[in-house]
Amino acid sequence: MSLEDEAPSLFGDTAFEGPLAERLRPKTLESFIGQRHLLGPEKPLARLASSGRLHSMLLWGPPGTGKTTLARLLAAGSGARCLSLSAVLSGVKEVRAAIADAEAARAQGRSTVLFVDEVHRFNKAQQDAFLPHVEKGTVTFIGATTENPSFEVNPALLSRARVYVLRPLSEADLSAVIDRALDEALDVTVTPEARRLLTDLADGDARRLLNLLEVTAQLADGPVDETLVMEAAGTRYRRFDKGGDLFYEQISALHKSVRGSDPDAALYWLCRMLDGGCDPLYVARRMVRMASEDIGNADPRALQLALAAWDVFERLGSPEGELALAQAVLYLASVPKSNAAYLAFGAASEHVRRTPSHPVPTHLRNAPTDLMKELGYGVGYRYAHDEPDAYAAGVSYWPEELAPQNYYRPEDRGLESKIRARLNRLKALSIGKGGGNAE
Repeated sequence: MSLEDEAPSLFGDTAFEGPLAERLRPKTLESFIGQRHLLGPEKPLARLASSGRLHSMLLWGPPGTGKTTLARLLAAGSGARCLSLSAVLSGVKEVRAAIADAEAARAQGRSTVLFVDEVHRFNKAQQDAFLPHVEKGTVTFIGATTENPSFEVNPALLSRARVYVLRPLSEADLSAVIDRALDEALDVTVTPEARRLLTDLADGDARRLLNLLEVTAQLADGPVDETLVMEAAGTRYRRFDKGGDLFYEQISALHKSVRGSDPDAALYWLCRMLDGGCDPLYVARRMVRMASEDIGNADPRALQLALAAWDVFERLGSPEGELALAQAVLYLASVPKSNAAYLAFGAASEHVRRTPSHPVPTHLRNAPTDLMKELGYGVGYRYAHDEPDAYAAGVSYWPEELAPQNYYRPEDRGLESKIRARLNRLKALSIGKGGGNAE
């Protein structure tokens, strides 16, 4: 448990040598970056702060969005003492000690804010320990959590605290954090490309951003660029050895023969590998990969047959099971080919890696609890099966911050030709409704 007797002392001189994220904690709500939906003009927490009176609350949001800082600033603004507990390090004993301290202060006419970080880590008994003291007004309770309070906070405590949802910091917010760090703490320059990479890697988390920026600045002997940021981030690039090992040359030949629709060559390389002592199960696993990478939805039966051949070999062993592998190789090499699924997965994975974790739009969220319904979860969702052709034309299933993408481009071969025609037809319906996919 930590105690700050005077609220202003929570934000003393930040010149001490500590982590950059700690040194740059804002001293006032006006200097707080992000959460404009709560702190902007006439927004809930802005009005609450201006009144100087607090109520018990839960701050729910991802890491690095300012929950702890916001709690401290609200406490300081109200003139209350602030007691802090971490649910990771504290138990009922520490809770009782904090309450006893608050009761003693109350007897002297002083109010207390009890801030509990990661409150979702407290069990039911520990959470229940707060209830009577919140009821009596001994403490104003502020809990911080990264988990859904509907599931992780006792209903009794939840009913006594208003929930405020904090959002991941936007790219503009993160850029403002970088500006503050450069103005107040770091004597470096950051290239525009490095700035974009820093905000991407931060993924809406100001603490992660500042930690990475601090390490990068320590490594810099000139302007901070993309290469230096990647070095500081510790990204490891996986490399593939093409140095001439016969085993990998043969599996490459088998794969390319399947992709090139030459069943006889594919069968030859399969037999070469089996004759050379290759583990047949390794070949079976690689064939499953070929079925997805090179055939995909042009003939989804290829994946089923590859899995069936794997299963047959595990049941029968060698040599009986090898015939199933040969059957699968011949089928994979003979059917129509499409790498559209492979390309779509690669494009989507790269896009996700390079962009922030945008929140799920509220109309796509389920609302199994009253709190989630009050927050608007599920409002406006259209059930596709109630629509013509089981398709809700014009509905967007993308994050609000992200333009629709077009990763999957079916080929005009095999079953994918029919998939392609259907998707084009549905796209035309959506465009008529003002929707559609990006090209």
